[in-house]
Amino acid sequence: MPPLVRRDVKNLVRKLGGSARLIQQMYALDTITKLCWTVDGDCLIAIAAAGAIPALVHQLRSGSGVEVQHNAASALGKLAEKAENVAAIAAAGAIPPLVQLLGDGSAAGVRELAASALGKLAANADNSVAIASAGALPVLVQLLGLGSTAGVQVQRRAVAALVSLAQNADNQVIIVAAGAIPHLAQLMDAGSPAGVQDAAVLVLSFLAHITDNQVPIAAAGAIPHVVQLLGAGSAAHVQRIVAGALLLLAQSADNQGTIAAGGAIPPLVLLLGPGSTVDVQYSAAAALMGIAQNLSNAVAIAAAGAIPPVVQLQLKQPGSTGSVGDKYLQKVAASVLHALGNANADIRAAIDVARG
Repeated sequence: MPPLVRRDVKNLVRKLGGSARLIQQMYALDTITKLCWTVDGDCLIAIAAAGAIPALVHQLRSGSGVEVQHNAASALGKLAEKAENVAAIAAAGAIPPLVQLLGDGSAAGVRELAASALGKLAANADNSVAIASAGALPVLVQLLGLGSTAGVQVQRRAVAALVSLAQNADNQVIIVAAGAIPHLAQLMDAGSPAGVQDAAVLVLSFLAHITDNQVPIAAAGAIPHVVQLLGAGSAAHVQRIVAGALLLLAQSADNQGTIAAGGAIPPLVLLLGPGSTVDVQYSAAAALMGIAQNLSNAVAIAAAGAIPPVVQLQLKQPGSTGSVGDKYLQKVAASVLHALGNANADIRAAIDVARG
């Protein structure tokens, strides 16, 4: 940032401190907010270094109206895109007022910006705990409800924030207790925007790490919605997340039949093919391994044509650029074949034939 601009920012920050007239404070806040959205990352660090963060938090706490709340939350959210600023924003006390702005008393645009800022701050593990302690989780879950008047953009920001927050095990318990599972299942419906669907399945995959959540997720009707995201229209990273979620859900014997009945087997088998990335192939094979613990499912997996591609994955030669690597892919493929072979002698014979 040029020295002249840095000096101007410092002057603007001084006006935000509270001693200037209200109209001057409003002008300074508007100017700093616009500046945050027009400069590069290094300048965002320089704006913070000029003392903008405590001044913005002061404005956030002032309760001076929708415009002030909107601009302060917007500027803090933009500054939080730089990891160097995240700790300073939390230390300045931004989290409690941002959480307060999520409530029904705030305008939809302000709620959206507050949720966005909290989602960025939650990338820091300590902040994730602090955000939960400030009471954000039940409110964010409430914003997921399709009956909410907050609007789709607020839902998008709320579920994105929960992606970061749900990576904490203690937070997972609170999120589930707040009633998130039915809302997340609804957000994966075909009528939801793709980004919302992707974030919702990612949150569910984190929640599914807790064994007690696996059956309730299925009971909420989430599995068919999860399965539909396996299709060719989904990005590879989404297919990998979905397959991973199905693997976790299949740890419950009660869910294995539900997953198969939800239509998961054919698309998972398709993902084993050469058109998928190694990561997706690995995740699909791992999911099939979990589903195949049910012998009826193992028969259905074999009938869906899984044996030849799984054998090919087991025999795959080194040299892949996928992050899981061929060594791990071969191991999971061997486990799938073992699970399938447990079903009956005909499947074991088919595996032998495919191996040549």
